[in-house]
Amino acid sequence: MTSTRVLISGAGVAGPACAFWLRERGFEVTVVERAPALREAGYKVDVRGAATEVLRRMGLLEAATAADTGMRQITYVRGNGKPIAALPADLLMGRRGDDVEIMRWDLSRILHDATADGVEYVFGDAITKIADGPEGVDVAFERGAPRRFDYVIGADGLHSATRRLVFGETPLSHLGAYISIFSTPNLLGIEREEVMYFRPGRLVFAYAMDRDRNARVGLTFAAPELDLARRDVAAQKRLVREAFAGQGWRVDEFLAAMDDAPDFYFDSMSQVELPSWARGRVALLGDAAHCPAPASGQGTSLALAGAYVLGKHLGEPDGLATYERVMRPYVAKNMAFGKKMAKDMVPGGRLAIAFRSYGMRTLKYHPRKEQVIDKVLAPMHEAANAIAL
Repeated sequence: MTSTRVLISGAGVAGPACAFWLRERGFEVTVVERAPALREAGYKVDVRGAATEVLRRMGLLEAATAADTGMRQITYVRGNGKPIAALPADLLMGRRGDDVEIMRWDLSRILHDATADGVEYVFGDAITKIADGPEGVDVAFERGAPRRFDYVIGADGLHSATRRLVFGETPLSHLGAYISIFSTPNLLGIEREEVMYFRPGRLVFAYAMDRDRNARVGLTFAAPELDLARRDVAAQKRLVREAFAGQGWRVDEFLAAMDDAPDFYFDSMSQVELPSWARGRVALLGDAAHCPAPASGQGTSLALAGAYVLGKHLGEPDGLATYERVMRPYVAKNMAFGKKMAKDMVPGGRLAIAFRSYGMRTLKYHPRKEQVIDKVLAPMHEAANAIAL
């Protein structure tokens, strides 16, 4: 009896996590990734609630915890660099219990290393054609020879090529903002600290794990959906520069470092909403199926939980239907939270910024600040735990 052959597109988080569970069930798994190697660009991500239980069941929670960013403080600053308020990072970001904050590439490498034995990884290639038939799924690649699989899983992100090939063009739901992240020299000399600066319709943040390593800068700004080619990096940088030039603090210095950044990232704050995540023998996973937008902080957790559920049910009678039935309520809560946070992440006018600054400045002295933060972040914790594994 031959084993079930599964192709997964994408070696970020969702793909290797799903490969882990499929390998445990004896499936023959191949992961194809367009990049020539594991990507070392990205930003810090959160693993919360049910997703930490997934890592525990994988035996990887200890490794993820050891790679935690260890952020200690979040500082809000004025245009002259003077602090408005400084608060403990765990408190303000709502981390509880076993929640982990980790650099995306660290988590990706942990998952890859845990599956390298028994899972075939093909880097530097991509799917170009998918033909689903009664005997299996015939797949063509940019470089490799055509192959047949029993199932194909698209775990290739917000702009999923797998989704486009099988489901057609899917309009993204734009949430009214764009985000750019890139590495810069640690101009602020910060260590395990994140610094935030608000301007009308704009948020600037920078963080670093230690003084001797590069920092990462994030620039988020409100804008309607723009007709901008996704791979036109020069146009993206011009747009970022136009939105942030002359905004005060150290922003112009960050912009000056942007062109030399090897890991420039730019994208819209958008969600993926689909009536179904499977068609025939092809299924979507993670951001390819249901991106909640970076503002939610829940994309990684959704990917891990979805990989667990799909990995446990793929190949069963009605397995793909079970995957959707289990995941839909969980995804819905996190999508709603993502919409809310996208509005909150980018401030409005000066009055809104002044109100926010006053709140941060006085919260430090509030005798029940933990309860205040818990109330504000209750929807996040509810969303993070809205699934029974």
